[in-house]
Amino acid sequence: MDDLIHHVNSWSDTQFVQTFGTLFEESAWVAERSAVLRPFSSLEEMMQVMTQQVLASKYEEKLQLLRKHPDLGARISMSSNSVQEQAGAGLDSLSPEQYKDLKQLNGEYITQFGFPFILAVKGHTAESILESIRHRRGRSPQEEFETALNEVFKIAAIRLRQWYALARDGS
Repeated sequence: MDDLIHHVNSWSDTQFVQTFGTLFEESAWVAERSAVLRPFSSLEEMMQVMTQQVLASKYEEKLQLLRKHPDLGARISMSSNSVQEQAGAGLDSLSPEQYKDLKQLNGEYITQFGFPFILAVKGHTAESILESIRHRRGRSPQEEFETALNEVFKIAAIRLRQWYALARDGS
């Protein structure tokens, strides 16, 4: 077992939640429920356990988790993770037309599905994001709910890898 995961396993539940409570957008309950299931043999296992906590949760909890995510490209208050992720995809520098299109598509998507459009934007451009939201609007509510949850899992895994890289370099 790598020294870092051994260190994480030795933390108090409070320290674990403070560190990993932001992996799932404003949903520290995922880390709270996972903390008590330590020790983990790897960060991959930790992410699997966290994912299982979400999948095993009630529908309403999953829906609230999805609703905690900000609209992509919205110029509103959002977590520092979301700000960095969206900036990396160019969503902080949309043209006025792209911003108008994304705002309209986001509104239509929320009306259709009841939660914001969620996409792990790493590696995407503004155009590929617009294309993705257009494509996904053609899905059934159940299919899109599952897709959105899978995107949440991708986002959390990316955030965990970023944390690991910083923690490893800092030690």
